[in-house]
Formats: sequence, C-alpha cells, structure tokens
Amino acid sequence: MATIAVPRPALPPKSASQRGSTPVDSSSPLESLGLPSPPQLPGSHPIPISNSRSPVCLCAADDDSASSYTHSPPPSHVRAHPQASLLYPPDAFARVDGEHASIYEIDAASVAEALDFASRQPLPPPSLVFPWLHGLHPENHTQRTFFDGHQCSLGSMPNCLRAITIVKADGHLDAARLKGAIAPAEFMRLGAAPEFLDADPVCGLSVRNFHIQPAKVAATSDIVVYGLDPDENRRVAWQVAVAQKRWRNKQLAQAKDMPVYSTFVCTSPFSVFEESHGDLVAVDVTGKRTGRVLDLAEQEHQEMRNMTAISEICHNVFLGPSPEPGSAEEQRFDVLIECSDTGRLDPSAIQFIAEHPGQLPRPTSICFPSSGSVLPPSWSQAEADAIIKTCKWIHRISHSTMPEPHTTSSQDSVALQHVKSHNPAAGNAGGRKVLIHCADGYTESTLLAIAYYSFNTGLPVPDAWIKLHTTERRNFFAYPSDVSLLSAIGPRLLCESPMSSGKSLEDIANLARSEPAWFSDLDGSLPSRILDYLYLGNLVHANNPELLAQLNIHQILSIGESASWTKEDLDKWGSDNICFVQGIQDNGIDPLTEEFGRCLEFIGKGVQKGTATLVHCRVGVSRSATICIAEVMRALNLSFPRAYCFVRARRLNVIIQPHLLFAYELLRWEERLRQKRGSLEPYKREMEWGEIAREIALMNRPYSR
Repeated sequence: MATIAVPRPALPPKSASQRGSTPVDSSSPLESLGLPSPPQLPGSHPIPISNSRSPVCLCAADDDSASSYTHSPPPSHVRAHPQASLLYPPDAFARVDGEHASIYEIDAASVAEALDFASRQPLPPPSLVFPWLHGLHPENHTQRTFFDGHQCSLGSMPNCLRAITIVKADGHLDAARLKGAIAPAEFMRLGAAPEFLDADPVCGLSVRNFHIQPAKVAATSDIVVYGLDPDENRRVAWQVAVAQKRWRNKQLAQAKDMPVYSTFVCTSPFSVFEESHGDLVAVDVTGKRTGRVLDLAEQEHQEMRNMTAISEICHNVFLGPSPEPGSAEEQRFDVLIECSDTGRLDPSAIQFIAEHPGQLPRPTSICFPSSGSVLPPSWSQAEADAIIKTCKWIHRISHSTMPEPHTTSSQDSVALQHVKSHNPAAGNAGGRKVLIHCADGYTESTLLAIAYYSFNTGLPVPDAWIKLHTTERRNFFAYPSDVSLLSAIGPRLLCESPMSSGKSLEDIANLARSEPAWFSDLDGSLPSRILDYLYLGNLVHANNPELLAQLNIHQILSIGESASWTKEDLDKWGSDNICFVQGIQDNGIDPLTEEFGRCLEFIGKGVQKGTATLVHCRVGVSRSATICIAEVMRALNLSFPRAYCFVRARRLNVIIQPHLLFAYELLRWEERLRQKRGSLEPYKREMEWGEIAREIALMNRPYSR
C-alpha cells in the first residue's frame, strides 16, 4: 500500500534521513490511495497545531493487513435493535407539508431533551455497522474486494441506527455553534435538486475514513436545522427533507425495511440555547468558545501542557514549553534558550550573558539549534566545540561562578546583536534561572537538554538519557542523529564536566567508553510513558529488552506482533511476564474488545508486582494504542474522547491512529465501564460517534497532504 512522508507543520521541512522518519501504521492520505480529497470541514476555527510531530508515514493499514486471518460473519442470533429516539415517531411535533416532503417544528427545549436521550442509547454491536461505516462505494472494487475476501458481509445501510444530526443552516460554525453541529455541505448538496452526498470513497483502500463519518451518520439520522435567520433555517430544512426522502428511496432499492428519518426545523432563537441550555453551546453568538463542550484539539493541547509543564532538571536550569511572551511564567527566568530549526550555534551570545549579569534586561533570550539539525557525520569540530561551550556557560550562569562584570566593549556589542532582551530587572543572587524551551516542550530541546544534563551531572550520555526520563520525569523525543552526535561528544562532556574534578583521565575515558548495548540499538525515541506503569511502543522497543529494564519495564504485552528475543532473554524475563495476543491485524476487521479483559488484567498484574508494562504492536499507533486507551479509560475513569487525547499527547512525535473499528469499540467500551461501575447516574456519552470522528479527521488533516 502507498505511504507518504508527512513533515511536521509550521516548521521548515526536513527529509526523513535528516530527522529520522518514524513510520506509522495509520490511515493513508487520500491522494496516496487514489481517493479524492474530502470536503473542507468548516467551522472548526484555526486548529492550534503542535509543531512537535516528527515525519510520519500514514498508510491504510499495517502491511500485514491482508493476512490470512478472517472475520467471521455476525452470529445468527445477533439482531438489529433500532436505537430509540424522542424524535421518532415525530407525531408530537407540528408537521408542515410541502410539495415534495414534510418538515417538523421543534423548540430548543425539545432539542436538548432529544439529544440527552440519544446520548444514553446503547450503540449497536460493531458487527451490525461494519464494514458499512468503512465506506463501501459500489464502484470501489478494491475496498469491497478486500472486505469480501475476509468474509465480511457487505450488506446495505444498517437499519439499527437512529442518531440526531444538528445542522447549522448557514454553515458558518465559527459562531453560534451547538454541540456536534455540522454544515449542510458536509453531507448534502443544496440547490434545485438537493441530495445527500455518497461520501464513500470511489477508489482505494482505507479503514480510517474518519472524514466521511458525519455524512454516514447524517444518512441514519433525524436531522435538526437551526440558525440565526428563521427564514434561512426553514429554507434549508425543506432542502434537507427533500434530499432525505430521495436518499431513502434510493436505499429502498437494496433493502425493503429502511427506517424513516425526519427533518426538523428549530423555531427557537439561538439565545434560548445560550440562556437555558448552555451545556449545548460550543461557540456563542460572538464567536467565543464557551468551554462547556469538549473540543478534541484543545483537549490534546491541554494534555500536552500537563505533560510538558516546566520543571527543574538541574540547579537553576529548567526544561519545558515556550512561555507566552510577557507572561508571569516568562518572568520567572533570567535567561531563555529557545531551541528551534532557525537557531544558531553561537556560544558567544550566551557567554556575553554570563559575563554581564547586571547589564542586561531580564529575561534575556537566545536561540539554539533544534534536535536533529546537527547531523553527524557531517557536523564539524567547531559545532561540537560550540555545544560543549554552551553547556559550560549555562552552568556558569546557573551557578554564578563568573568573575565580577566588566565594561562592555565594542566586541561585546557585536555579541549583543544576537541577544533578544525583554523587561529589565536585576538577576537572581546565587545563580540565575535558565529555561531551555521549545514550542512543545519536548522535541527541539532534547539535544541540548541531554547534553547539559550529562555535563552537569557527570553521567555518561546513556545514563543521562535514562535519568532525565525517569528521575527528572521528563518526556522527550530525540532523533537517530541525536544519538550519534551525543555519543560522539559524550567523552568531552564528561572530561569538561565540573563533576569530573579529581578524576583521572583514564577513569573518565573508561566511563565514557562503557556504552551499554541498549544504547547502540536506540533509534532516538524511548517508549512513550502513558502512565507510570504503562508504556506504549513499537517493535523496535520490544526488541530492546535491556532498554526496557532500564525503564523498570519488566512485562511486555504484544498485540499481533511478537518480539524476536533470544532464549536467554525469554528465560530471564519469565513466561509469566510475557503476553502475546495473536491473530489481531490492523485491518479494520479483527476486533479487539474481546481481548480487553485479558490485556488489562495482565497490565494489572504488573502493577501488583511494582513493574511497568510495555504494550506494543508493529509501530505502536493502532492496536497497542487501542489497548492503552482502554486502560486509561478504566484507570482514570475517562470518556473515550478524553482518553484518546490523553494517549495521543503522550505518544509524543508519533500520531496514534486506531482505525474506525477500534475507535467504535472503544466508544462501546466506555459504555461497558460505566455500567460496571454501577453509577447512580445513568450512562451518557460525552460525544457521539459522528462528533468524535469529525474532530479526529480535523486533528489529523495537518499531517496529511
């Protein structure tokens, strides 16, 4: 299947060889599969995109997805039980008949009541709605042949679904937006002959068609049209009703028992929602987000902020995300070192700051190259010298080991041109506070953070690498080039470290040469710490048992892919600490729900033994990510969309991509967990399937092209 490299947004693109491309078993960009680009999903506001994602490969499924494993047809005892709705039958609502269709009038209170009721309805079993939700266009022979070859019943549109789709008549979702609202253009064509879109891709194979789900859901929904202009609301409602009727007639050609769905027009002004049903208002009439409706993009960024919060890694040296200019957070520090792709290796700038503690405004900012941008073997001795000198001057600034300030010279003035200053204030006595930062708090700053941590502590680079993650609790992402560069300059970092005073050169050399085996197999990235006892990784991580032991990972859970260990490693770990779930491919067919109990029980045994568990598949973004999301939902009592954002943020530079079937199973898992807890509060989904899929599609769009 086709794959395509996707550069991190908002940063100068670098090739995979430069930045260490990390392949991801996730959905392919539509163009690479021969699919047309989906229509722009409107009204999402400009999405704040993290510039933390490394180049990734987006593909339809793992390259083992066309394996011999097959999916059994639904058992004969499984029956379609249509979801109940307060909008069906619509007899309680005023009906208005037109020439070609009918619409019903509804007020804000009834809309709120109907949505609340719908959110408590159980979802049908996956076997009743898949593979239809994947998208089975009649002309897409690739997609249909794939599922037919795996003994999947292609069937017609399921008759067990009855959702509610909220449509804003004018299509402008950046103001006066209700929870889950979409624009008419996302599911239909307006005009003289209105009709629903057939959103199924006409060619190519993908099991991650999140972008088509709003249209799929609309086709199985009662539709409520609202907006700010009553006349426009009614005009659009008439067109929706006509298109809805035409769509049903088309489906009746394939199935004779298709449900009847209705179109409603909301007669209440939007102000009634704001005044009486604020929990349904995502964006108010002025265009301001209310914060009362979950937004996945914002939730992911909040989780990233929580994960990367600024912390002190060494005396007076801190690491974290870039603070807002002029903020109280920024004012905590005397010196800001921003690591970015445009940064320069110029130790004279930080030397100038070190030598003039009382003559510069506070805070004072300089730049440093981002991780992955200094590339061995092409890097020069001058670049190595500059990194060492930068570490030395950071140490002197943070420990105030400099002599008295001296008079500024013309040469100093030249150095000052490389320094960007902000608000004036006196430096801190006894050492100044230095913040090493980057946009996301964990990617671009990794090279400098590890180099300085090794220099400051006198630890060899491999030990510094591990302790920065374990002892200092920092999550970070490095590139293979960082491993090579730090390994090369490691002996010099130790020789010039203030902690090496009194040690012989021979002792230092022996310490530097004692590079562990796990470090030579490191591709730059550690497994992703999801919870203290739960790591998510790939097959490369799984095949490095020495690295796992360094991270207190002594259990391994393999989902569909087994690690290639020696018999010695297997005997050392013990069979009780290894669990292999076989026969689960990333193909959109093999379900995982039946394995949740077994997998989570295994993870729990690790907790009881005081050890962490690595969950992995091939690339660590779909099958294993699904298991990690399920555990986060269970352990933290989070809804599926919140747990999805929690894991997505902590997977660092790799974008998790559970396919549609896994995502649907997780939404049903949320339902099961709430029921098991026996809560007095009836179960209610925080977000519906169409909402979740739409927002995931929007979040992923910047990483596909």
